[in-house]
Amino acid sequence: MRITRIYSTQKLGSHTTVGLEPGPSRHLARVLRLGVGDHLILFDGHGGEYPGEITAVDKKQVEVRTGEHREIESESPLAIHLGIAVSRGERMDWLIQKSTELGVTALTPLLTEHTGVKLSGERATKKIQHWQQIAISACEQCGRNRPPEIHALQSAEQWLGSTVAEQKFVLHHRADTIDASRSSPGSIALLVGPEGGLSEAEITAAEQAGYTALRLGPRVLRTETAPLAAIAILQAYWGDMTPG
Repeated sequence: MRITRIYSTQKLGSHTTVGLEPGPSRHLARVLRLGVGDHLILFDGHGGEYPGEITAVDKKQVEVRTGEHREIESESPLAIHLGIAVSRGERMDWLIQKSTELGVTALTPLLTEHTGVKLSGERATKKIQHWQQIAISACEQCGRNRPPEIHALQSAEQWLGSTVAEQKFVLHHRADTIDASRSSPGSIALLVGPEGGLSEAEITAAEQAGYTALRLGPRVLRTETAPLAAIAILQAYWGDMTPG
């Protein structure tokens, strides 16, 4: 049976008792109906994980006794920072969940010329917190012990001027396909536009900033499909996704 994995914002240690945060506590006690003596795995984002056993359950908190720290990692050797234009509805949630499963190291939501979503101030801050929690939940499900960081909302111009990576790509349906013969990079910045695509000015600015324009094939992919396809291809070429 699959064992439950829980992320804790606290710095964990071996052979200690930890009182879990209200959210995970409610999930374990009320949703999963776990009780004293049940086993789970805890991780805190600093690497590795801790086997644990529930020692106490009350209305507000679940306490867990941790075991010996295990140096288990499932991170890709390829660090991918995804810069993605904010999309409408639940598509952004779905994209963050799936890109986390595919191994992105960081994700920055972007406002571009053709972005149809307006975010600012407190609403933007709450969205970032919501997306970070989606990434954490995806890590709990897929076995990652280091959640990707969801950065603050930026403009495409800010992204182009601040992002550092060994290779930089911008998706553009009239560009070349990925050249797998390139030397294997350790880090990649991937820029993806909104439903209407990046403007010609944004594509030009990206190329001037050292980004290589590329396409994924003969078909035009939706904004929530394109980055996932690109991440999978990049992981297959230079990361840890293999058919064997």
